[in-house]
Amino acid sequence: MPETRSDGTPDNSRWANRRQVLARSGAVGVGIAFTGVLSELFAGTASALGRSGHGPLVPDPNGLLDLPKGFRYRVLSREGDQLRSAEGAVPSNHDGMSAFAGRGGRVHLVRNHENRPTARIAVPAVKGITYDPAGKGGCTALTLDGRGSVVSERVAIAGTAVNCAGGSTPWDTWLTCEETEEKVGTSGYTKDHGFVFEVDPVDPHRTGAVPLTAMGRFQHEAIAIDPRRGVVYETEDAFQRPFGLFYRFLPNKPLGGIGSLRAGGRLQAMRVPGLPDLSSIQETGASFDGVEWVDVPDPLAVQTPIRLQDFGPKGITHAQKLEGCYWGGRCVYFVSSFAHRAEGSAADHFGQVWRYDPTRRRLTLVVVFGPDTDVQLPGESPDNICLAPGGGLMVCEDGDGAQHVFGVTRRGEVYAMARNRQNTGTPEAPEWGEFAGVTFAPDGRTMYVNCYSPGTTFAVTGPFHR
Repeated sequence: MPETRSDGTPDNSRWANRRQVLARSGAVGVGIAFTGVLSELFAGTASALGRSGHGPLVPDPNGLLDLPKGFRYRVLSREGDQLRSAEGAVPSNHDGMSAFAGRGGRVHLVRNHENRPTARIAVPAVKGITYDPAGKGGCTALTLDGRGSVVSERVAIAGTAVNCAGGSTPWDTWLTCEETEEKVGTSGYTKDHGFVFEVDPVDPHRTGAVPLTAMGRFQHEAIAIDPRRGVVYETEDAFQRPFGLFYRFLPNKPLGGIGSLRAGGRLQAMRVPGLPDLSSIQETGASFDGVEWVDVPDPLAVQTPIRLQDFGPKGITHAQKLEGCYWGGRCVYFVSSFAHRAEGSAADHFGQVWRYDPTRRRLTLVVVFGPDTDVQLPGESPDNICLAPGGGLMVCEDGDGAQHVFGVTRRGEVYAMARNRQNTGTPEAPEWGEFAGVTFAPDGRTMYVNCYSPGTTFAVTGPFHR
């Protein structure tokens, strides 16, 4: 996600460094191969890009979204339009999202808005569901009827900050994550930020705007919940060294339904013995047994950010750019979008997907991204990630150049599913906003995805069963 300096101005140094790394590797303007094994989901290793999926992308005459032949899209919502609730304008910076089944074939979408103090359009403050009146972030909720038409759109939580990926619960609520750790008095905030909030997609006033403080105060990215044990896994997208941690939260009241996470619990961070930085591992299939979980000394980070706290003489395991997180089969998967030595990582990479098996206490590197040669195919830096109806993956790209949603089949084949055509730059120096929040309707027939900027929510239909 785009980053800012402490004074709120854009920090472009990371993107310059990324382009420098690409240039040194000879990968500027080229595609990225997807290699490795997802043994829980796929039957074999990844093959060459572009030999499966739904065929080549067809240029969209309207200049919004390129899709394969046979697919079509509908724009559900765009930033700046008026919310149907008349609460204000659709906010900026569309990010994480999930779809929930409603009555009579309806679908409820909850969508994050990763708004900082400099955001163009804030989430409107609404009585009863606003945490900090100075916060411009939050969530909006859309309800679609059985034909896929939007019948309502309203604020679901307001007054939060930098709401990033998040994740859904087994009891059909949304956990929105603040990707910041700014405290009261900074950036005009009247309350501390860096928390997770629960949002009911049907009736947001049931959940209100209550921070789940026991889940930690840090730069939250995404969450995934073990549906059998109720353990909540959390990623941290820290912008500076030392980089983020991978956490688990052990609720006092696991799988207890709406409001149960307010009962508290223990927050722990992952320690892989002998592995202080995940980026140093480059080979898919590399596994580490005996993963340890260490209690976080101060989950509220009253004085010191969690990643800087004292975890004892053995230290703790860090990773740069920890992003998407989801539960699949018996394991939790999480994404490191990239790592750069120049920024303090142990090694360079273009993206990793890791799998943690809680039964075996085993961590495995299952997917690695690296340079390829096809300019028409997806690039670097995987971000939001979800399971596709056929058992494969859909991954949002957050890198330089053209931005895609790309898929991985059960056979491990990679294909481009969508390409953003909304140029936010100039004809001479085009720029395209990243994708975020990819998710599927409960029946698997519709893919929903956001373009981060300009904030746009799409519904994509077509022969996903192929």
